[in-house]
Amino acid sequence: MAHFPANPGFQGAMRPLRLQGDILDVEIEGEIPADLDGAFHRVHPDPQFTPYDPNDQFFNGDGMVSMFRVKNGKVDFKQRYAQTDKWKIENAAGRALFGAYRNHLTDDPSVAGKIRGTANTNVMVHAGRLYAMKEDSPCLLMDPNTLETQGYTQFDGRLAAQTFCAHPKIDPKTGNMCAFSYMSKGYLTLDMSYFEISPSGEVLFEIPFENKYLCMMHDFGVTDDYAVFNVMPCITNLERLEKGMPYFGFDHAMPVWLAVVPRKAGASAKDIRWFKAPANCFTGHVMNAFQDGTRIHFDLPIAAKNSFPFFPDVTGAPFDPIGGMSYLTRWTVDLASNGESFDRIEKLTDQADEFPRIDDRYATQAYRHGWMLVFDVTKPYEGPGGAFMAITNSLCHKDLATGAEQTWWAGPQCAIQEPCFVPRNATAPEGDGYVIALVDNHVTNYTELCFFDAQRVDEGPFARAKLPVRIRQGLHGNWSSAAQLGQA
Repeated sequence: MAHFPANPGFQGAMRPLRLQGDILDVEIEGEIPADLDGAFHRVHPDPQFTPYDPNDQFFNGDGMVSMFRVKNGKVDFKQRYAQTDKWKIENAAGRALFGAYRNHLTDDPSVAGKIRGTANTNVMVHAGRLYAMKEDSPCLLMDPNTLETQGYTQFDGRLAAQTFCAHPKIDPKTGNMCAFSYMSKGYLTLDMSYFEISPSGEVLFEIPFENKYLCMMHDFGVTDDYAVFNVMPCITNLERLEKGMPYFGFDHAMPVWLAVVPRKAGASAKDIRWFKAPANCFTGHVMNAFQDGTRIHFDLPIAAKNSFPFFPDVTGAPFDPIGGMSYLTRWTVDLASNGESFDRIEKLTDQADEFPRIDDRYATQAYRHGWMLVFDVTKPYEGPGGAFMAITNSLCHKDLATGAEQTWWAGPQCAIQEPCFVPRNATAPEGDGYVIALVDNHVTNYTELCFFDAQRVDEGPFARAKLPVRIRQGLHGNWSSAAQLGQA
């Protein structure tokens, strides 16, 4: 008999959905451009069974992959579980067997040594496969059209790293997937590696190195010549696991670093430049990175204090929701310098924001347009669970050339999930196209895939694909053209 925990990660607007199925020809309000042809894949944590650990958290749910196939002005919807080893073992048993988030010490003895990954953090099409990713495990491959699970891969044994990141980047010049691994040689190790995967899916090279300390490494940036890693002290260790504490905790006494790794075969740890931030801070998802002569520009939201209440401060200090608000910021370091100091820090917006996205055709390059979710605490909220549940209530377009911003508020009952840019066509100028995002109504319990003019988001969606259910809060997703799906 299913009884989910009474904590906020499983109740109200965060109640698990656990629904697999298909909807052909989703109801449309407005008009979707007839020449828009591709798919939006995204994923959310959605436990198939009630948690083995009654105190478990949202991030530990099984990966549920959604696909919105857009063609001829219509939208078809498909949703399937990513059938990880964990999912298969528990499905066969008819109950949960793996314990708390990333803590193997809390597992049922019958699953000792099994891969615990949930493939619940990001999905991206590359080399004809859908990569379903969770950063504590190998990459899971799925069919991008049917969502059939194909299994974990080590790329024909050519990848030494045991884990795969959740935020790979595609270099638009080479078509290579740029990715990394942390704890790459085993549980709770400092080992990391940077690697690139060709457009046909082959590992080209891998660069092993060690991190400054053991911590969450969720996102990174890539320039023409370098991979750039923000290292913040959202730390973990064996003692935390043995005590049954949350897997990560934030340490405000530790430094924050930026690591610049050459993107070339044969590079090693001795070639890495480390730059130390002037103050401790919380670093979020990366919008973009690019080179300007010897300087590296690195754009990401930054908060003065911990942004994750579910990974509390190591001191036990209470969560500070205002200090935890993040703001898009540009870090600049100069490779021509002899020291480890930052060259410049520039705050790019006064709006609290997260989930930044760009026109991915300009990844690694100087760019003009960005989109992000805004936390507008001045707006009312009428849904369950308090205002925190609708914290991502607005969508913003940022013009970095002029500084101009356009913002659309989703309304008092709604929250917005991560946006995604879709070019109008393959040759369209930067930022010319659409932004798509799921908007969840926490009162009616419906979700809509909303379509915006990318540079006029303040006008609101010009079309909505209206689902008859509310999809659970997701993490990340990406758009793929019909050609990438093998359907051009």
